Amino acid sequence: MLVVDKYLLVVMIFLIVTIPIAFISPATGQIREQPFILLFYASIAGISIIILYSSYKERKQKDNIKKRPKK
Repeated sequence: MLVVDKYLLVVMIFLIVTIPIAFISPATGQIREQPFILLFYASIAGISIIILYSSYKERKQKDNIKKRPKK
């Protein structure tokens, strides 16, 4: 199971919220004629980076536990 730190979870929530904002105008609530594609891809990239970093950090912790000398 993927464990994400609290601050990364907050950033991920903001990134998830920005995905619909790229396509729907918050002021009017209607679909944009020209969506912010860059905002959409930046949110997807940020979420991917957070997931990759969290899995790397978790794997590193497991490796450190295995490398500890037994008493």
